[in-house]
Amino acid sequence: QVQLVESGGGLVQPGGSLRLSCAASGFTFSSAGMSWYRQAPGKEREWVASIVGAGDMTSYADSVKGRFTTSKDNAKDTVYLQMNSLKSEDTAVYYCKARGSWGQGTQVTVSS
Repeated sequence: QVQLVESGGGLVQPGGSLRLSCAASGFTFSSAGMSWYRQAPGKEREWVASIVGAGDMTSYADSVKGRFTTSKDNAKDTVYLQMNSLKSEDTAVYYCKARGSWGQGTQVTVSS
């Protein structure tokens, strides 16, 4: 079955950076589309970014465009979300999604 395990969250100051990882198993990763979502306290879960196939096609929510980058390492069955210039409004639990399944999420807190 599909398993997704996120890691890399933590506490960071505004303007800082974090890299999230999502290790995948249970499906053919190299051809799979992967997505990142986030859910802030009291808000609905929202889409953040997606990457398709070999990793040459990506798309981003307007709120993170130019600051976040997603990439795939097909040798490691892992997808990454590089987050730069973080803002307080980026504080949320971040989830990866693939094949209709979700990971458990990783907390990102941006605060001074």
